[in-house]
Amino acid sequence: MDQNTLILIPAFNEEKNIKQVISGIKQLWPETHILVVNDGSRDDTASVALKIGGEVISLPFNLGYGVALQTGYKYAINKDYKYLIQMDGDGQHDPAYIDDLLKVVTLNEADVAIGSRFSSEEKRGTYRAGFFKKIGMKLFGLITSILIGQKVTDPTTGYQAMNRRVLEFFVSDIYPVDFPDADVLIMLHRAGFRIREVPVAMHQSVNNRSMHRGLVPLYYVFKMFLSIFVELLRKMPRREVQ
Repeated sequence: MDQNTLILIPAFNEEKNIKQVISGIKQLWPETHILVVNDGSRDDTASVALKIGGEVISLPFNLGYGVALQTGYKYAINKDYKYLIQMDGDGQHDPAYIDDLLKVVTLNEADVAIGSRFSSEEKRGTYRAGFFKKIGMKLFGLITSILIGQKVTDPTTGYQAMNRRVLEFFVSDIYPVDFPDADVLIMLHRAGFRIREVPVAMHQSVNNRSMHRGLVPLYYVFKMFLSIFVELLRKMPRREVQ
């Protein structure tokens, strides 16, 4: 991995996991640049990440997954990175597949590579979704597949690689601030970006904690349908493939 690539890790209360995540990346790529966006954590996520060698930006309070991601995108643009890998801070994403994702965008085979835990039984790993989450994944996977004209098996994955053109697109005001999932893939397609799924293995979160708990899944479903509807109404200038 060259110095033109940034690994972005949004993190909220991941003190127990962030060391393992960063260490796993550095075992494979000791000199890689890692940015942890600490989304208002109430624990020692930031200090642990700094000690293990990550760069840290701390938001003043919990602003949401989308805001944390967009903060990282803006940092990457300001620092002139050409490529970005995003992965979660809970240990679900296996760093062994970073190279598989990155090759797709560095070889210009697509603008965004999304890591799918469901497109290959061989690489599935230990991750198992709960019943309602699995239904949501299949529903929005089907909707996304129809709307972008290609099969999408894992529209909620946070394991992605992207090029600079996508980063420049993502720092605009249309990027969602809470749950950037299927709606973002539809947005990218309508803007002319190329998307490809890459089989990856994912693991069960160590603390088995999800952002989709309590009444959040109901809000998520409502918000995602609304966001997709609004996206289809929006006039989107298409970008030329380079």
